[in-house]
Amino acid sequence: MPARTKKDAAAASEDATMQDAPVSAQVEDAPDQDMPENGAAEEGDEEEEQEEEEEVEPQRVKILPGSTDTAASFEFIDEGHTMGNALRYIIMKNPDVEFCAYTMPHPSEAKMNIRIQTYEGTAIDALKKGLGDLQQVCDVVADEFSAKRQQFNDDNGIDR
Repeated sequence: MPARTKKDAAAASEDATMQDAPVSAQVEDAPDQDMPENGAAEEGDEEEEQEEEEEVEPQRVKILPGSTDTAASFEFIDEGHTMGNALRYIIMKNPDVEFCAYTMPHPSEAKMNIRIQTYEGTAIDALKKGLGDLQQVCDVVADEFSAKRQQFNDDNGIDR
């Protein structure tokens, strides 16, 4: 990138003031009369804050077009190889599943696609069962880790 010249520096000092900026770029100041005198929040404000806190998470799994009952592709948002490989492994343990594979469509996208084909039952049921089984495996691993860590701490006199 070329260096600034003296002409560019002079032009930069002539920036527009906030009053000259378009209305869409200006931040509205809250009028002082809307605030209660004693500093307490009004009941309506509390309800609005609760609604803001209860934001609905965006859908993270969707069925891709071209799917049938026994063969479907699913897209997981914000998931990677860790989830894809573990889920593929667990789903393939299901005897009703004929085929299961995952792919990352592009390295710059935080998406993971998984394809499931079944002998019997639906692909959606196979995915649900796979997610439940994976959760159970993770729970067992977490419990075992916690128990071993506690045993290690007890054996070595670590108070944590």
